[in-house]
Amino acid sequence: MRVQRCRLYSVFLTLFGLSACGAMLRAEDKAASSLASKLAAAIEEPPYRNAHWGILIVDRTSGEVLFEHQADKLFAPASTTKLFSTAAAFDVLGPDYRFETPIYALGKIDDGRLLGDLVLVASGDLTLGGRTDDAGHIAFTDSDHIYAQFVSTAELTKPDPLAGLDALAKQVAAAGIKHVTGDVLVDARLFDEAESSGSGPERVTPIVVNDNLIDFLIEPTELGKPAKVEWRPKTVAARVDVQVATVAEKEETAVSVSAVGESGFIVRGQIAAGRKPLVRTVEVSEPDSFARALLIEALGRAGVRVDASPLAGNSPQALPKPEQYVTSQRVALLESPPFAENAKLILKVSHNLHASTLPLLIAAKNGERTLTAGMRRQHDFFHRAGCDLDGISFGGAAGGARADYVSPRAAVQLLRYMSTHKAFAAYRAGLPVLGVDGTLARAVPADSPAKGKVAAKTGTLLWGNTGNGQYILTSKALAGYAAAASGRDLAFAMFLNNVLIARSEEGARKAGEKLGSLCEIVVAETPGK
Repeated sequence: MRVQRCRLYSVFLTLFGLSACGAMLRAEDKAASSLASKLAAAIEEPPYRNAHWGILIVDRTSGEVLFEHQADKLFAPASTTKLFSTAAAFDVLGPDYRFETPIYALGKIDDGRLLGDLVLVASGDLTLGGRTDDAGHIAFTDSDHIYAQFVSTAELTKPDPLAGLDALAKQVAAAGIKHVTGDVLVDARLFDEAESSGSGPERVTPIVVNDNLIDFLIEPTELGKPAKVEWRPKTVAARVDVQVATVAEKEETAVSVSAVGESGFIVRGQIAAGRKPLVRTVEVSEPDSFARALLIEALGRAGVRVDASPLAGNSPQALPKPEQYVTSQRVALLESPPFAENAKLILKVSHNLHASTLPLLIAAKNGERTLTAGMRRQHDFFHRAGCDLDGISFGGAAGGARADYVSPRAAVQLLRYMSTHKAFAAYRAGLPVLGVDGTLARAVPADSPAKGKVAAKTGTLLWGNTGNGQYILTSKALAGYAAAASGRDLAFAMFLNNVLIARSEEGARKAGEKLGSLCEIVVAETPGK
């Protein structure tokens, strides 16, 4: 106890700029003092000295506190919220859970003609086969297309976003259906559609195709010529009007995409010559009608004639009672990769739509239908996990809701609990790795000694500062696991709130690099046991 008291006293004095224990310090006490003094100095550097910091670093196994600063205060967590929602989903679904999306034929099949409707029953599959690569993994890029409206580095994944629908359509044809005389319907009744709370899309539904987005890829051509603009998925249900010019290399690239009505899209702007292709996206207004149109077109590619028009909207009122599927013929089934792959996508790229869907999937798994029911089951899980419930407040599952606040201690309690959970290997493997991939790919230099030694979830939330045309970075956060050079395995949470920045993308990037530099200190300076 004497050594422990000396160490804590040393940290206390160091934080307040006084000398500590002097020559009496053992080597491990000096290491603890070095960790504390360097972290304390780092968080006081401009432009962060006026911000609010909350930090907790512990030994993952023993729980020994190695550094803390305002660890019990509440901070806006931004997307580190996804650590909590993904953990709860792992607890309910398990890492090996697979979504199964069936198609049923409602009616008699007579000589290749379906005398009735064809119904796809949405299962909540978050990718519906549109991101699955040749190895069966869900593909992602370090800067995913879901953020294309906010960053200039977004990229598209290689898999065809319609691959899952094409696979289903081919199965329908293989089942002997060559002509659908009735309608094609999408049953999206798995749970009640919810509006997004905080970051993310406008609506959360059980049917998701290409993240319910249309991607636009804008590529410069010759100076003064129109840019090349492609979009995916292509469908007759989307009308696109494009006017984008190629301008001189020194000129600014500025391209906007807006939706008009339910199926019109306007693309306007300019792109600098020599620039890499730019990705922009727009959310579709009716995900079930969007999926229906794409399925009808996929059936056509598979050689199945459909009398119904893809331009007509989905007709939920025409759906059968759910129990009718028991006596209907299932003519196709799409099975997803294991849920661990979905969790990896959510955590690596901070996928707002998919994270927002998790409480509704939890609710549906328990025979419930609402976001409120799912959020309450999440809360029950946090209680079982031993988290300080007074350190947790969530209005959604993705981060960015006005009600979202977390203490560093509650975050670390969750992380330590998950390290004992049966899903821990998948949970940790899903996190971005410092200097390697996902949202942490560029947080430290390529030669950083901490590269590859930290697996953690990032969080970023900012708002426009209308008074001066700049921004306030409401939250830049990082929480996860670290392997210290001394051999300790750590759990940590770092929350940085309320930083004034001049430019959104640059300011957020620099704050991320700041957290990366704190990780370098933690990895290098954490004392051994």
